[in-house]
Amino acid sequence: MDQEALKKLCAEAALAFVEDDMMVGVGTGSTVNHFIAALAGRRSRIAGAVSSSEASAKRLREAGIPVLDLNGTGGCDVYVDGADEVTSQLAMIKGGGGALTREKIVAQASRKFVCIADASKLVAVLGRFPLPVEVIPMARSLVAREIVRLGGRPVLREGAVTDNGNAILDVHGLSIVDPVALESALNQLPGVVTNGLFARRPADVLLLGTAEGVRRIDRSPAGVTVPSQ
Repeated sequence: MDQEALKKLCAEAALAFVEDDMMVGVGTGSTVNHFIAALAGRRSRIAGAVSSSEASAKRLREAGIPVLDLNGTGGCDVYVDGADEVTSQLAMIKGGGGALTREKIVAQASRKFVCIADASKLVAVLGRFPLPVEVIPMARSLVAREIVRLGGRPVLREGAVTDNGNAILDVHGLSIVDPVALESALNQLPGVVTNGLFARRPADVLLLGTAEGVRRIDRSPAGVTVPSQ
């Protein structure tokens, strides 16, 4: 089974978390595109969707799914999004598509966060995938110097402008053994809008597309992951 088939498999499995009249948060990326296609079949049964990017909002509207402003809702019942890397503790690196800030906002505003990913995204330690950091343009060099002091190698994502009008630094060379601490440290740097570590608010459920089918991993309230039987 190729990678696209694995993405489609886990994306369709996420429909099990979508119930009638729910407000559904929708992430961004190639795996989420499969989820949007599947969600279209239930468009008349959900209250609407909140999108984490202009690209996903366009796809949702094309699928006939109403897109609402987050401020006009009471939050989302479920948020479905992918990951660039994810650990068995359900901490993630996200933002390869440049939507990390809005993704983090919608995740925080959702009662359940379901991560969908193919098996290649599961890692023991985060950091092989460069960590995106969204920065105010005037602070780009300042933030880059501070990141070097933290042990990273920041590279400006050329030609990239986020939906919020900001720049992205992709940080290479990290082995992130304490993602909660690094997420907080980066967010304290003046000029940082947010970074692509989703550890303070990790996923609640991981649906992993594998050659043997969809593997589900749940995060317990104590932070211990519980593989489904």
